[in-house]
Amino acid sequence: MTTTIAGLARAGGVGVETVRYYQRRDLMPKPDGDGGVRRYGEPEVRRLRFIRAAQGAGFTLEQIGELLALDAGHDHDRARALAQARIADLDVKIAELQAARASLTTLAERCGQNHAGPCPILTAFET
Repeated sequence: MTTTIAGLARAGGVGVETVRYYQRRDLMPKPDGDGGVRRYGEPEVRRLRFIRAAQGAGFTLEQIGELLALDAGHDHDRARALAQARIADLDVKIAELQAARASLTTLAERCGQNHAGPCPILTAFET
């Protein structure tokens, strides 16, 4: 299977400019061209999907580049360290979201209990 950059982008769920951006960042290979239309194969589709999935897990493009380089060397220890660092970041974000949820839950309950005076939700965001 070979495809154009448009087909590659479609298969990876991104736009053509995103593929070109990844190429400029050296995350995606720049295909050899014979002066005509450049062609991409299944390895490029898999790589593009990997990049998108890693972004979905919250990895930065720099970290994704490192993960891609590690894959070639099979450096499990470094890959695990990157994943553990990402997990720690997610734990912090989850704690922040849980605190925000608890605050909003309290405000919503107070708003529903008393309809006199200003709304506690609206006043909470004024300060």
